[in-house]
Formats: sequence, structure tokens, C-alpha cells
Amino acid sequence: MTNRTDLRETLNILNSETTTSQEAFQNQTLRPVLKLQNDLYRSLFISYAIRQNADFNALSAAKKNSFIEQSVQKDSTLKNMFIGMTIGMFNLQELEVYHSDSKVFNKRIITMLIERLKSQIK
Repeated sequence: MTNRTDLRETLNILNSETTTSQEAFQNQTLRPVLKLQNDLYRSLFISYAIRQNADFNALSAAKKNSFIEQSVQKDSTLKNMFIGMTIGMFNLQELEVYHSDSKVFNKRIITMLIERLKSQIK
């Protein structure tokens, strides 16, 4: 049986002696999950953007970037959906680590997701 971690691509991100436990979790868990779920995040956001702003595709790149940032940070329903999609790919050990500092990890998830969306939605 395949488990969630088998679905993820292994990223070669080296951790140094100064790497914090949060950074290690980000590199070993969050980044691979975000990469795995990328198509779903992008599809969800495009659908959301079109519902919120019928002319989303006509916006300039700068206005799209601003819309992405504002939407993901300010719309708690959208933000919680993205966080839930990410957490849903954790195994039990990862979920325990996440619960140890969920506020920090949520911020990291949202920050990385915003950058990911901005780089792909042009």
C-alpha cells in the first residue's frame, strides 16, 4: 500500500548545523507537499479568482500578484482550504510536528504558496 510520503518527490535541500527544526520540517515536508499539490492549488485559486473578479485574466501581472497576495492572506476560507489541503498530505509524525508550532507552519505554508502562485499565474 502506498502512503502519503511515497507520493512526494524527494527534494535535495541540504540542512546545515544552523538549520532550525522548523526549517528542516519546511524543507523535508512542506516543500514536497506543496510541489505535489501544486496543480490543485493553482486550479483552486484560478477558480476562486474568476469567481471574485470576472476580469482576472485581463489584469496586469502586478495587479494579479497583488490580488493573489491579498486574497490568500485576507480570505480566511481560501487560506484555510489551502492549509487543509497541505495538512491532509501529512502522516501522523508530521502532523505532530505541525501541531507543535502550527502558527509558524501556517505562515510558512501561506508564504510559500503565495510565491508559488505568483510565479505560475501570469
